[in-house]
Amino acid sequence: MSLESKTIEFKREFTDDLKYAVVAFANTDGGKIYVGINDDGSVHGVQNTDSTMLRITNMIRDVVRPDVTMFTECAVEEKERLSVVVVTVQRGTARPYYLSGKGVRPEGVYIRQGASSVPASETAILNMIKETAGDCYEDARSINQQLTFRKAEDYFAKRELPFGDQQKRTLNIIGADGTFTNLGMLLSDQCIHTIKLAVFDGSKKCVFRDRKELSGSLLAQMEDAYTYIDQFNRTRAEFEGLDRIDKRDYPTEALREALLNAITHRDYSFGGSTLISIFDDRIEFVTIGGLVRGLTYNDIMLGVSALRNQKLANVFYRLKLIEAYGTGILKINESYSECAIKPQFEVSDNAFKITLPNTNYAGKRKEFPIKVKGKADRKESILQLAKKQGYITRKDVEAELSVSQATAILILRDMVETGLLTKEKNGKQVNYRITE
Repeated sequence: MSLESKTIEFKREFTDDLKYAVVAFANTDGGKIYVGINDDGSVHGVQNTDSTMLRITNMIRDVVRPDVTMFTECAVEEKERLSVVVVTVQRGTARPYYLSGKGVRPEGVYIRQGASSVPASETAILNMIKETAGDCYEDARSINQQLTFRKAEDYFAKRELPFGDQQKRTLNIIGADGTFTNLGMLLSDQCIHTIKLAVFDGSKKCVFRDRKELSGSLLAQMEDAYTYIDQFNRTRAEFEGLDRIDKRDYPTEALREALLNAITHRDYSFGGSTLISIFDDRIEFVTIGGLVRGLTYNDIMLGVSALRNQKLANVFYRLKLIEAYGTGILKINESYSECAIKPQFEVSDNAFKITLPNTNYAGKRKEFPIKVKGKADRKESILQLAKKQGYITRKDVEAELSVSQATAILILRDMVETGLLTKEKNGKQVNYRITE
């Protein structure tokens, strides 16, 4: 009998450790596991071969993910007049294979090095994923398989859309092999990508006035980013005769489309955060990833769209966050149609930048508060106003906090869900009272 090697493993008897060799062979070049052979190659034998084979096949089916049973075979061979169980494992086509309790992480993924089964490095895991899933980031298996979807479930529920396992498979959150994809990771509460926001004093990146980093599901980041930006979208009042005309610094449609563009079109195969920079005279949205191959700057200005993250955009479409593909740039330009200063769009090989000008900027620094009110401060302001008036309306919140209608709705909804306020209807008017 030969010695152990990269493709041969000896086991004196069946033990739970056999699973490491199965995973390692499936991830590397395949191999054979001989149960009933000592480490030195001498034959020990297996007395109850049927029971041993059943235990082995059950373990492989229950412990290894994705299903590797089609690449394994158990048989009995006679060696020196003793029975030996031979487990043949082929190199699988859905690598990386991993232990179900550990996930697609070094402690769950094993490869063969010489005669040993060792944990794979993260680089090796990513290479296996790329080899088997191709270049589509959304379709590749997420390294983290311990994902939760509290925010996504809440989003789908509010829009009265089902979000069970069947829907997750249809949306490609769960892949064909039953594991979570990178799309699932992006929508999960464990999303590894972030949005960084910064507020600068004046028109240059010299003095930070406030900064924030958002994490969690892309749906949560989208909501929080819009709420944060909206606090700086002040309203300027002008009078024409007796008529008062309110004009916001930035068209809300432009802010919304620029933010959605930054989230749906960025290249998530790269690390780094989406950057949103707020100045007195402009807001800049910088995303990683240039134009999709084949598109030019002139193409996107005409409304031509080729989605980098088509399945993510499909989820946003179902949630009615986007109305149609390829209309974002056109909507941004249209919202500035009557303004002297127009939005700017800049493209490099690996980045895309949208700059929205402040339509009310007159060359002087606006007097924003140095520190933006946090969620707790805003809720306290609303509660104080409700206590004073006996009730409040959405318009009261907009005026009190200087926020948009959408932000006021989000704040009130959150306060109702957390039991701080009770929603009441008075004819067509909706009032909110402090919960007793």
